[in-house]
Amino acid sequence: MDPPGTQDPAQLYPHPFVHELKLTTAQKIRGAVLGAVLFPVRVALAALFFLIMWPIASLRLAGLSAEERARPVSGWRRWVFHTPVLLLSRAVFFSLGFLWVRVKGRQAGPCEAPLLAVAPHSSFLDILVLVPTGLATVVSRSENTKLPVIGALLKFNQAVLVNRTDPQSRRQCVTQLKERLTSKGYWPQILIFPEGTTTNGKALIKFKPGAFMAGVPVQPVLLHYPNTLDTVRWTWKGTSWVRALWNTTSQFYTNITVEYLPVYTPSEQEKTDPTLYADNVQKLMAQALGVPATDYVMESRVPVRKLGRLSLPPEPPAKEAVRLLQLTGVSDMAAIVNLMIDSCHSDQDGWISSDQLTTLLGLTDRQTATKICDIYTKSEQVDLRQLALSLAAVSGVWSMETLINTAFTLHDGGSKGYLTAAELGDLLGALVGCSQPQAAQLHREMSSRGQPSQVDLKMLLAEHPTYLRLFTQYLQSGEAGLTAATPQTNGTTDTRCRTKQNGTVSSNKKAD
Repeated sequence: MDPPGTQDPAQLYPHPFVHELKLTTAQKIRGAVLGAVLFPVRVALAALFFLIMWPIASLRLAGLSAEERARPVSGWRRWVFHTPVLLLSRAVFFSLGFLWVRVKGRQAGPCEAPLLAVAPHSSFLDILVLVPTGLATVVSRSENTKLPVIGALLKFNQAVLVNRTDPQSRRQCVTQLKERLTSKGYWPQILIFPEGTTTNGKALIKFKPGAFMAGVPVQPVLLHYPNTLDTVRWTWKGTSWVRALWNTTSQFYTNITVEYLPVYTPSEQEKTDPTLYADNVQKLMAQALGVPATDYVMESRVPVRKLGRLSLPPEPPAKEAVRLLQLTGVSDMAAIVNLMIDSCHSDQDGWISSDQLTTLLGLTDRQTATKICDIYTKSEQVDLRQLALSLAAVSGVWSMETLINTAFTLHDGGSKGYLTAAELGDLLGALVGCSQPQAAQLHREMSSRGQPSQVDLKMLLAEHPTYLRLFTQYLQSGEAGLTAATPQTNGTTDTRCRTKQNGTVSSNKKAD
């Protein structure tokens, strides 16, 4: 583990969920002129090719029973319909400006590598990778089958479908993936984007382990867009998909390179631990790309980084609250925090409206209080305990021991001397500034020797090397200051140090 305070390599990179395309005035003028001509022509051509594909794709499975559709298409249905759809797919992207597709390396066959893992995932335009892979099978949301054209193409592809909000559907998806990936070439290769969402490509986010559960060899596939302007990326914040499409089609052409890396064969340990397998493939691909492998994930459509059982936003929300208060002329943050803590002790409920917050802090501008409430709850109310503790944590007005003691006192309902699972979740959410979905699991792990007491909380947050980073790196940094290459941990007492060298994996029990 890097010692506290060590420079975090991830701080050299913007966090991966924001992409802003910076254009000069000349580039904006050039884009507007070319876009006015090229955008409507190219989009119209792409739509035309999609419409031509629609009936061809629909005919591939026409007349087949449900049992026949559950098997891979073969015989005349494959060679009659596959090639036209492949050529038309290439025509779609040619019309959008992808005039050439450069391929590096060799694509392995389905028996050698049943799984193709593609990264980084930058945009909906990444689906172009299906063309050089020969229309490999994809994994998609079941809702997409209801879309015009797209639904027909997914059925043509015999895609593995999943409803992400339905746990049973997710389990069935994993089972179906295992069956196909272990079919020894009976089914075509499956192509996945293991990050599960689009990023700016400056770092790889944590790979989802679902497809790695089969324990079969995987071929990593890298996507490069070696262009002067990085127009294709569409992320959580920044450039929208419409703007990405406009900027891309406004160029004379857009370069893309598909690079096949050597097949990665999992060790016996990786076969039984899909998370370890996914982590090692992520690190391998990040090294080949020259970017960090991070613990970022998307959780409830919000980007977070994992620190043990904690979910940390890219930046502590309280940083913005401090900034807003400073803009109103607040300079004594310790006095403000103490004022809020005193109010918390007198009001056990803890919730406060923006009007009450304005009065409590003596603000002249109610809008500031409203903005602060919006940071935490997206409403005009906020848990004053959360606001006070998170402000104290990021501003450093108290020592770590004082902060932990105060947090325990505020959340120990009834002064019983221990925390329930809900109280622990509220306490951790207050320190971090956002809800903690895995707090109940953390409480179970801490409760192995009895209900978590104030001493147990101190041991967790002030002494355990994983959670100590919450104070020494994350809360005291301008960005989520956690080492990018840090091994992931899911527990509170020990974790595995995951590395792979020369095809072997070491697993050593130690604190993270």
